[in-house]
Amino acid sequence: MLWIKAFHIFFVVSWFAGLFYLPRIFVNLAMVPADSGAERDRLLVMARKLYRFVTPIGLLAVIFGLWLWFGYGFAGDWLYVKTALVVGLLGYHFYCGKLLKDFTAGRNARSHVWYRFFNEAPVLLLLTIVVLAVVKPF
Repeated sequence: MLWIKAFHIFFVVSWFAGLFYLPRIFVNLAMVPADSGAERDRLLVMARKLYRFVTPIGLLAVIFGLWLWFGYGFAGDWLYVKTALVVGLLGYHFYCGKLLKDFTAGRNARSHVWYRFFNEAPVLLLLTIVVLAVVKPF
């Protein structure tokens, strides 16, 4: 089970790296002047590649997490809260995909300030999930 835990941690760290960076690209996209097509296109390529790269990584993080859960058993209410937060994180991930489609289609309606706040959500989720997994408060 230690190998499974190691792979789970690796994929979680990798997934979060992408979830931290993708909204930062959105901040930059929201700040691009309307007459700067080349900059916008470059940022869109970066965002699309990153999203395609971290999606299977996130899936592997979830798969290894479920493997751990079923391997160790259902122990403690903290695990149910953590699982609910991971489901929320998956929603965040796929919402990033929707935002990327909106940027690609030229339908972004949000400011760079909104994306700066949006970018903080995975930080708060990560902190809460780590505390739950390590401290197991209930």
